[in-house]
This record gives sequence, C-alpha cells and structure tokens, in this order.
Amino acid sequence: MRPGSFRLRSVTAEPRGSPARLFLRVQGIVQGVGFRPFVARLARELGLAGHVENTTRGVEIEVQGPPPALAAFRERLAAHPPPMAAVFGIEEAPRPPLPGEGSFAIRPSRAQAETSAVIPPDIATCAGCLAELADPADRRHGYPFINCTGCGPRYSIIASIPYDRPRTAMAGFRLCPACAAEYADPEDRRFHAQPNACPACGPRLSLKGSAGEDLPGDPVAGACEALAAGGIVALLGLGGFHLACDATREETVAELRRRKDRPAKPLALMVPDLAAARSLAILDAEAEELLTGPKAPILLLPARVEAGIAPSVAPGQDRLGIFLPYTPLHHLLFRRGGFRALVMTSGNRSDEPILATWEEAREQLKGVVDCFVLHDRPILHRVDDSVVKPLPGGPTVLRRARGYAPAPLALPNPRGRVVLALGAELANAFAVVRGDYAYLGPHVGDLKNLETEEAFRTGIRHLLELLRVEPDLVVCDLHPQYVSSRHAAEWEDRGVETVRLQHHEAHAAACLAEHRFGGEALVLALDGLGYGSDGTLWGGEVLAGRPGAFRRLAHLTCVPQPGGDRAAREPWRMAASHLRTARGPAWTELPLPCFRSRTPQDRAALETMMARGVNAPLTSSCGRLFDAAAAILGFSGALQYSAQAAMELEALAARCPEPAKHYPASGPCRSPEGPWSLDPSTLVEALLADALAGRDRGESSLAFHAGLARLLAEGAAAAAGATGLGDVFLTGGCLQNAVFARELAAALRDQELRPHFHRDVPPNDGGIAFGQAAWALGTGS
Repeated sequence: MRPGSFRLRSVTAEPRGSPARLFLRVQGIVQGVGFRPFVARLARELGLAGHVENTTRGVEIEVQGPPPALAAFRERLAAHPPPMAAVFGIEEAPRPPLPGEGSFAIRPSRAQAETSAVIPPDIATCAGCLAELADPADRRHGYPFINCTGCGPRYSIIASIPYDRPRTAMAGFRLCPACAAEYADPEDRRFHAQPNACPACGPRLSLKGSAGEDLPGDPVAGACEALAAGGIVALLGLGGFHLACDATREETVAELRRRKDRPAKPLALMVPDLAAARSLAILDAEAEELLTGPKAPILLLPARVEAGIAPSVAPGQDRLGIFLPYTPLHHLLFRRGGFRALVMTSGNRSDEPILATWEEAREQLKGVVDCFVLHDRPILHRVDDSVVKPLPGGPTVLRRARGYAPAPLALPNPRGRVVLALGAELANAFAVVRGDYAYLGPHVGDLKNLETEEAFRTGIRHLLELLRVEPDLVVCDLHPQYVSSRHAAEWEDRGVETVRLQHHEAHAAACLAEHRFGGEALVLALDGLGYGSDGTLWGGEVLAGRPGAFRRLAHLTCVPQPGGDRAAREPWRMAASHLRTARGPAWTELPLPCFRSRTPQDRAALETMMARGVNAPLTSSCGRLFDAAAAILGFSGALQYSAQAAMELEALAARCPEPAKHYPASGPCRSPEGPWSLDPSTLVEALLADALAGRDRGESSLAFHAGLARLLAEGAAAAAGATGLGDVFLTGGCLQNAVFARELAAALRDQELRPHFHRDVPPNDGGIAFGQAAWALGTGS
C-alpha cells in the first residue's frame, strides 16, 4: 500500500450501544509528526474520552463515547491526518466501556517486544519555525536548530523506536524550563517534539579554521564572511557535511573542484527562495511544490540560458540541480549573506560516503576547505540529499535519501518473511522487508572502496536494529564478485537462506511492484550492464512475466565490450565496437575525433581484441550504446564521472526542439535458438554519416534518441504480439534520460502499448534492492 493511503481492518465486530469504547492501532508514519496531539484534539473536539500513546507497534488509541462520535473520529483519523503523517493501516477492536472516564490523555510512550512502528524521515523547516527564526522578539530568533512537531531532524537522530527524546541524539540536551513546558503541553506545536531546543538548552554551533583551530565570533557570520570572500566552507548539517561556495564565482567553483577531486560532475545549487530558483531554471507548478515541500530534494531542472552561474557548476549539461534551504542554518546563511546561489555539494572526498563527524572531516577535508561550521548534536545516521528529476511519468526519485528514506513502500508479504535485499554494486541502496512494507535505506553510493563498504554494512545494521528484526531471507545480485554478493555469503554462512538474482529481473520486479501490478507484463530494462544468466553482459532487455517468473524475449544485438570494465570508462572503445559491427575492420580508418588521439597501434590492438574475443565480453548494453553514440558525435577521452557521455548526449538533444531528420531503425530479427535481436547498426551508420558530414550535433543526437526509441518500441510490439501483453514497464538507468524516456513513451503509444514509469523507486540501480525483495516474495519463497 502506498504511503498516505489507508485501510481499516476490524479485528472483531464494531461495538454497539452508548457509550462504547474502541481500540485503534494506527500504523504508518505516525511518530514524530504531531500525530498524538492531533488525536487528542480530535477526540476532545468530538467529546470523547480515552488516551493515546506511542508504542513500538505504532500509535495505539482507546477512545470512548457515543457511537456516532466514534464513527466520526475513526473516519477523520484516517482521512485527515497531520501534513507529515502517512496512515498505512488501522486495526480496530471493541473494548468494554470504562465508567467514570471523562477526559482524553496523552500517555508516555511504551516499548513492546514486537515492533511495527515506522521511522519518519527528516523534514525541512516549516513556515511557523521560519517566522520565529526571523522574529527579533522571539526567544529562538536566529537559533540554527529551531524545530517543532512538523519539521526538523528525525531519521538522522533516532537511536531506537519508539521515537522519544531519550532514544535520540537529543538525549544529552536537558530541556530548559521554557522548552520543557512546551514539550509537556498538548496544545503547543512543540508537544513531544523530540529535537525541541532553544539557545539556553540546545545544540550550538562552533567555527574552526582550516587547520581545526577554534575561531572567535558568531559561526554564521564567520561562514558568510568566508563565502563572500571566495572561500570554501564545510557545514555540518542534518545528515552530514556540505561543502559550500559562491556559485556565481567561476574561480571559486573551479578551486572547489580541484580540491575535492571532482573535475566535471555537476554540482548542486542551493538558492534562497523560489524567485531565485525561477531566475536560474524553468519551473512548473509541480516543481515549485516539490522545492518548497517538506522533502525539499535537489530537483534537476532545465537551466535558463543566461542564468549567471559559474560555467564550472554543470559543464556540458542543460540542467541545474537546484534545492531550497531545508535547515535553519541554511536560511540564516542566505539571510545574513545575501547570496544568490551557493554550491552545496556533499562533504566528502570523491566517491566516498558523506562525512558526518568532526573527526572524519578534520582528517579527510584537510586542505579542502577554508573553515568549518560544526555543531554538537550527534548524527546517528548519515544521510545525503535526495535527487528528483521531472520525467514523462512525473517527478521521479533518482537518489532516495533525506526526506524520503527510510519511509516504506508497500510490498505484499503473505508469508511474513523478513527480507534483507542488498541492492547493486553501483548507486547502492539496501532494503529491509518487515510485514507488508519494504523499508528502503538511504543512498549509499558505489561499493568500490572500503569507506563506502563500511557505510553499507553500518547502514544495514542500523536499519535492522531500528526495525528490530533479523532477516530470514537475503537477496543479492547474481554477479559473484560484487561486495554485496560477498556480504550475502556471510549471511549464508550463518544459516540464512540466500537468493542470487539476475540484475535486470530485479529492475523489472521493482517497476511492477512499485505500480502494484498483479499480472504479467512486458518490461524494457535498459541500463549500463548486469551480469546475465548466459554469461554475457546484459543491458538492453525485453522481458515478459511477473516478479519471480520473467523470461527474456529480446535484447539489443550483442557486441564486444573491448577491455571489459575499461570500455565503460572510455566511450571510444564502444564506438569502435558498434562501428565494427556495422562496418567491419574498416572502423580503424574512420577520421572521427574520438579516434584521433589513438595511435594506429592502439586501434589495431583493439581490433585484434574484438576479433579474437580476448577481454571483450559480449554485451547488449543500452548504456554502452549511448556511450558509443556520444563518442561518434565528438565525446573524447575517458569519463570523469558515471554516465557523463550519455548525460552530455542527452543535453545536446534537449537543446533541439524536434528532429530535423529521422534515422532508420532495423526491425527485430527473430532467432530460432533464443531471444530476438534488436540491431542498432543502421542507427549507428546514420549517426556516423551525420558526424562525418559535420551536421548539427544536437539534431543528430535527437535523431539518434528517437530512432533508438522506435527500435525498442518495435521490439516491444513484437513481444506483445507473441504474448498478448500490452503493458510495458520501463526501468534501468537509461530511463533517467528525459529525452529518451519521452521518445520511448511516444513510440510505445504509437504501437498501441501502455508505458509505465518509475516515480518513488529510482529507475537506476538505487531501486534494485526493492526489486530484489519484490522478486523474492513473488516466488512464494
């Protein structure tokens, strides 16, 4: 069941007579969001008596009064919860009326052996707290940790459930009399706001220099001064460090890239308000609602031509990653510094987890920043910023972290298995299934260094502890050498059942399960690569079936991937492979820019590698095809970040309003011995002709996107004809490409097929864990 929806499940018949008493257990995101005060106000408004309390199984209520008032209470409880609450389910049962009870009370939280409580995500600062922050007469004026029951830290500070102050990172901060009075008053909006604090009793900021020395003065003023002077500042925030600098100063942004060793990957921008966002990018109403909402993700938006932002912020891109301030500290920086836009990127070294402690930052950010702004509220769970991109199916989560994780998604689990899904090797996120919900952990990153692997292991341990479960089923990728696969083997050694699942079947299961689609369907799983069950590297797949029972009907024609993983970093190698498939060994003589820096010996060696099949595994990868197209159109050298070539190819196409020409696309070629082959060679030939003729690269890129979409749609139509299936689910990292997703949706509809996209689960490898869990549960295991 999708968060925000609800069901009523009666344990026994509804009580009759007057007065009557009713027990209700509410499950969902109902702790840390002002749910108990809401319940108390509702009960008192309806003249009902009883009590409400947090437990490890949710919020439990006993309410007594006339049956019509009870019915109204039950209906409004489910239909109109507080803004940040999400009611997933309500269990109910009659209780004997208690004579003489005349009031409604909020009781202290109660721990139970069994837990089904949901962990709330972190929430952006609300309008009420912002008004107090700006009010000189308010006792919290300018206080960088202001919060209430409707906003502030949640997941990042929770040690255990139920969510009460002694079980959070605020346990060491004793409430002053004024804050304690607010905390104890059911009519106050800070009633049981666990992070509640003020300057007299709460966390405090401190300022340190680049060498870790204490600096005098107001830390916010010191940070503003450093930023205004062109400095780079490390800010310890909600879930870890940010590195900040003035986004309008090219020399400063370039220096940040040099120090952080992040030469080209786009940097996120924080802007003070919607007006500033509108000046930089094109926004619609849905984008504005997301930017100003409680989740406050980074939103990838089309950039305005004259945005006035340093060119080094997003080189080669047509979009900017924009988000608004979501903590009081952020708001104070903009109010006092008057900045138009700040780079606000994850505080870490390249490809490592976000840093969350002063000890880590002092060691790893030495020489990177000019000063540090720290605070003394511990971060118990590090969590990065979420990333969302408007796509044809609507705004789609690409990185699920702050504001989203670990909020659960519905996943039917009739046998009550506790599943640990370990996710993929790249863009890793894990998931735990408890009851009928999958709890998706926050984005971890690429599991290619010890620091990220440790964050992966720590995150899993923390989520299992918070949910109070141990897995009886572990699911991992089929690839035997992945870090996640090795971790699965450790569980297997402890006697836990383990399933190894093909990568694209997990992608497919994730998309179907997100849509709660119960029947069989077609799936286009399009990404960089996944270890295939036939020993090749998959990535351009047409599947049919349901979670637990998919079959491969078609795929892009397999070509060599010369150099193995090296070809994923050097697009010219995949250009050579696809051009060789189209033209044979004559590719070595083609005067393309991507080949000019390669000596004749380099080209000859690559040709020999492919001809002999040495270190050149076959792949059907759609992602590597995009890399090849980018190289043919001029991308040279090695990738400086994942998917760089494909992203720059998308940006070229996005700047072109419509294709000036149409590339021919070969139809599916049926194989008597296996899946159909979808051959992109004619597309590659057409792209090559345009490149050699010097035609506009944007038009050529758009024509390629549209031609590939038609080719895949024809493959899906052939599969539909063979199976009678008309629903097509679109998944994989290539579906992050807005131009390609748009063209593919249109081509599928032209074939009278029904496309379905991801929204809440990332289409990239960040959604693999959800699919692994869905697949495992779909088998009836």
